Amino acid sequence: MLTIGQLAGYVGVTTKTIRVYHAKGLLPEPGRDASGYRRYSAADAVELIKVRTLAEAGVPLARIRELRSGGGSPEALRQIDADLAARIRGLQNARERLRQLAGGSLAALPGPVVTYLGQLPGLGFSDRWVALQHDLWLLVFATHPETARTTFRDQAAMVADPALLPVILEYDRVHDLDPHDPRVDALAEKIVSATRARYGEDLPAYDADSAIPALVQGAVNASSPAWRRLDTLLRDRLGVKPATSDRPS
Repeated sequence: MLTIGQLAGYVGVTTKTIRVYHAKGLLPEPGRDASGYRRYSAADAVELIKVRTLAEAGVPLARIRELRSGGGSPEALRQIDADLAARIRGLQNARERLRQLAGGSLAALPGPVVTYLGQLPGLGFSDRWVALQHDLWLLVFATHPETARTTFRDQAAMVADPALLPVILEYDRVHDLDPHDPRVDALAEKIVSATRARYGEDLPAYDADSAIPALVQGAVNASSPAWRRLDTLLRDRLGVKPATSDRPS
């Protein structure tokens, strides 16, 4: 028969961990000796090893209790195995990203986006614009992967449209203007007309529960007082609330 300290030492856990397992019903309370101290048998050690193995695998304690009370059904254990396999894949992907980061070649954006960004300077966009676009698409793809590709295709199509490209280039170029320069107001009118022509009254809908659209537009606005006023003008004229815009440009 083992004391709690001996059991902890043999199994490789702390006495506090064993007491937590007792309190949460993961490990049965053993009998006590004449002095009132817990005494553990080999069977208790085996049970503790099983609980420790599940806990080290990342299984929540509440789930372990369910498994222990149900005898550890094969289906439940297979599900845990599948969860572990998914976690392993995630860790492997994370390791690969870390290696890329260490080598200075982190490719966090899909190939089409990288190609698109590489084409922007040749179309006349400034280095500042390209760098901002890179960071914003990085944010969008990291936080909204399920909708990012659709949003990207929409913007890429706008840049490829000969009628819209000059308007987007002008957006880039008003960056350094005084916010109240007449050219900012004139550009707002052009963008409103282009937006109405492209979408009509059915403006793109955004996830109301997400803070990312506002964060993206906030990053754009913080880059330039002229862009900030332009955003205000566009919201007023298009009737868009501040929390709904996610225009990467």
